[in-house]
Amino acid sequence: MNAQIRTTGSSSSRPGGSTLGKERVSRRSEWLRELIKDKWMYAMLLPGVFFFIIFKYVPMYGVIIAFQDYQPFQGVLGSSWAGLKHFERFFSEPQFWQLFRNTLLLAIYNIVFFFPLPIVLALMLNEVRVERFKRFVQTMIYIPHFVSWVVVVGVFYIILTTEGGIINEMLFALTGHKIAFLLEPSWFRTIIMSQSIWKEVGWGTIIFLAALSGVDVQLYEAARMDGANRLRQLWHITLPAIRSTIVILLILRLGTFLDSGFEHIFLMLAPTNRDVGEVFDTYVYVKGLTQAQYSYSAAVGLFKSFIGLILVLGANWMAKKFGQEGVY
Repeated sequence: MNAQIRTTGSSSSRPGGSTLGKERVSRRSEWLRELIKDKWMYAMLLPGVFFFIIFKYVPMYGVIIAFQDYQPFQGVLGSSWAGLKHFERFFSEPQFWQLFRNTLLLAIYNIVFFFPLPIVLALMLNEVRVERFKRFVQTMIYIPHFVSWVVVVGVFYIILTTEGGIINEMLFALTGHKIAFLLEPSWFRTIIMSQSIWKEVGWGTIIFLAALSGVDVQLYEAARMDGANRLRQLWHITLPAIRSTIVILLILRLGTFLDSGFEHIFLMLAPTNRDVGEVFDTYVYVKGLTQAQYSYSAAVGLFKSFIGLILVLGANWMAKKFGQEGVY
């Protein structure tokens, strides 16, 4: 009874609080109506949400073993804690700087040579006016994305091998010499980048083409009336229109900056090119799966992820500093 009296008295003495409560109820009702209205759209999101929860977030629990001396028979809860021992060992390994250099160089090549190509290709396709030709080219450059790395490496092996490869046969006919492209360390990174570009550059154009399709055509008409040629339209209309998309994709790319692609690199490794081809991904495989050093390999993987997180946060901060939207 006393509580009811206090509540009633408080509401009558604070009309602003009552209004605020009504606004909250109204906002909640509106949110519920919107949810019911678009229930099937939200239902379509559920598989993706479950996928990320089950396969992305739940496995994060496993990073705990990077701070333990993990024993499979004792499990995560039964294994003893080791603190930062595995990180200290990793940073003091003589192989650390070699791995870091190899991974970093491939990552830089990826950003410098691979990342701009889908943008250039999308801009070129956007200028094609014959729709049938444009669709044909798009289809042809998308197809390699669906080819597995095993097939890609096999095709390059057939082309580049010194035992009947078409490139080496041509070189031998012209110069009398052959080049062991697949074994020489100096060719390793060039071949890796060539394979990545051939396989993925077409697929990377999809998002940029989608962004280009949203550019208002009236802007181009106005520019043409002002006497702007194609190059000026590209510089003053097209590129600014897709700038936010480029920035967001660059930030997301930096999140996987040190991911070299285990399968690809592993298939191209040979005893003669390991000095330039061994990267963090293959090192984790060797230590974790072939030598059963689970905690140590988890520490190496966590270090990679930490670097990626720092780069994403830094790039996002820089993007906002220069007036772009960023990813959050």
